[in-house]
Amino acid sequence: MSNSQFYSKKVMEHFLKPRNYGRIENADAVGKVGDPSCGDVMWLYLKIKEKNGKYVIEEAKFETFGCAAAIASSSVATEIIKGKTIEEALKVSNKDILKELGGLPLVKVHCSLLAEDAIREAIYNFMRKKGLQIPEELEKRHEKIKARLDKTLEMHKKLGYVTGEN
Repeated sequence: MSNSQFYSKKVMEHFLKPRNYGRIENADAVGKVGDPSCGDVMWLYLKIKEKNGKYVIEEAKFETFGCAAAIASSSVATEIIKGKTIEEALKVSNKDILKELGGLPLVKVHCSLLAEDAIREAIYNFMRKKGLQIPEELEKRHEKIKARLDKTLEMHKKLGYVTGEN
């Protein structure tokens, strides 16, 4: 977190030149999340391969409909999780994202939480597709994430936004 009302140099770097922006065709996992308080929506796409009995994130890309902080948080999240096992990626928190960004203004911290949720949701999606046992905590979080996304997309529909989901 940051007490500053301004974005760090790192945030501006990731906003102006986002890393890993775009879709992965035939992604192994997709996490879709939204925040009804601001209207931001993120899509996180993953390519995951099995190596030595572990599932490893080989590629991560994102699309974000949102502000500079949301885009920067998405960009950093993809960099953090690439090369990690899904178990390691599930441990990535918004604090890790904030640290990597050099902080965010307090009113923008929710963007790092949205990126954390996108990671969780993509891994949930992967585990479900593969028929893997989903931890109870992840299942509960999925229900909350889905409810927030539904509210966000309903708001977009009412406002006439087109974000690929409505």
